[in-house]
Amino acid sequence: MRHFAEFVVISHLNMQKPKNILLIKRAQKHSPNSVDRDTAILLAVADCLTVKGHSVSIANEESLPVEHHADIILSMGRNHSTLQWLAQIEESGIPVLNSAKAMLGISRRKLLLTAQELGVGVPPFATFSGNNLSNCKSSNCKSVWAVQFHPEVFHSVQGSLLLKNFVVDICGSRQEWSAASFVDSTVAELKQQLGNDRVILGLSGGVDSSVAAVLLNKAIGNRLTCIFVDHGMLRKNEFQQVMQDYQGLGLNVIGVDASEQFFSDLAGISDPEQKRKIIGRDFVEVFNAEAKKIKDAKWLGQGTIYPDRIESLNITGKVIKSHHNVGGLPKEMNLQLCEPLKWLFKDEVRRVGRQLGMPEHLITRHPFPGPGLAVRILGDITREKVHILQEADDIYIRGLREYVDTDGETLYNKVWQAGAILLSTVRSVGVMGDERTYEHPVALRAVTSTDAMTADWAHLPYDFLAKVSNEIINKVRGVNRVCYDISSKPPATIEWE
Repeated sequence: MRHFAEFVVISHLNMQKPKNILLIKRAQKHSPNSVDRDTAILLAVADCLTVKGHSVSIANEESLPVEHHADIILSMGRNHSTLQWLAQIEESGIPVLNSAKAMLGISRRKLLLTAQELGVGVPPFATFSGNNLSNCKSSNCKSVWAVQFHPEVFHSVQGSLLLKNFVVDICGSRQEWSAASFVDSTVAELKQQLGNDRVILGLSGGVDSSVAAVLLNKAIGNRLTCIFVDHGMLRKNEFQQVMQDYQGLGLNVIGVDASEQFFSDLAGISDPEQKRKIIGRDFVEVFNAEAKKIKDAKWLGQGTIYPDRIESLNITGKVIKSHHNVGGLPKEMNLQLCEPLKWLFKDEVRRVGRQLGMPEHLITRHPFPGPGLAVRILGDITREKVHILQEADDIYIRGLREYVDTDGETLYNKVWQAGAILLSTVRSVGVMGDERTYEHPVALRAVTSTDAMTADWAHLPYDFLAKVSNEIINKVRGVNRVCYDISSKPPATIEWE
């Protein structure tokens, strides 16, 4: 994200509902990773500009399209030919979002523009040496605004207000999206898309797949069959608890214990990406075997959300991390894909869940990785390691639920995501009673976020951390040290693997 350039926003249209979004990615002059991050941020900005549900295509600035049907263009391009091409686009009246450094030619100058100053009254195409509008210098362009920071990132001061000023005051958006309107429109779309077909949905126990299941159930009723695969790396007692929750929602759910297969195939595997791939492959195999038992199924429903797709982008051959529910379906499944939540962020999914009347404990459930505790164990996977981590994680999560902060809110509800990580490739020396120990450390992780694209480590109370640390070390055999992860995203990801 640090490589992401400033934004230049070109628009003065009464842009109500853009349909086609064209992303122009810059020529690869930096590391492949930086290009991936830039493109991912462009997708996040597109989402912030209320373009959910519309078509997004990507083009390289080295091969710009001769013809296009874009309603708005987001560009990272910096070549002279790209700028000329964008200038022609601007003359045609199509809104363009482009890198400010190349456009303005002021790569060593600061552009500081506060949210209040980005409004209809701002002089067009203004450059700022400070946040004083009297220092602005306008060009002949009639509809250009520039900023040099990340307004789409949650922690940008008044970034949301800046985007709102642009989208509502300048572009004329009506801001008609709501959880209620999403449910109504999506249910109608699902009925039309699926007709009388049967749908199979893979449940994970998380809020995303649960909301997707309830949404599909509302649209097609008993033509939905859900499958919940236990790969043996869920949280302590999670399989039984989740099955009870789903039955309470009136869902038709088949539970499958496939832990033996997963543990066997993961034996000796330490590479995190390989672990994810094996779990994804085995999940498809187990799911496919169960799906074949269901007659006439034509669709596979998934709880894929927007951050899953962004992090799984593979534009230059590298990804941030792959998600087991992103990347299409194996041909042998012979099913079409249905992803009703693919344009939503996690907070929006929760709003939809509440609109559907789901229990609050399911809606506020923390995100949990599809591969489960396999990506929270550094090194290879064994049942013994999973058991150790389940016990430590259970103490930690239970403590978060029980600890009430000074504002009356539980710590669990104040953090975005939390979990324990077993450093099974590391051993540390300790003392238990009168004996020397040589066992594994456990790291505790808790972050605050709104969309998982960025996250800060949660500042948990010291007394809470001390209590949880003591309880884990005293009760979980195989652990003699507890650490707390104080890394933010970026540069660290929320999960360790």
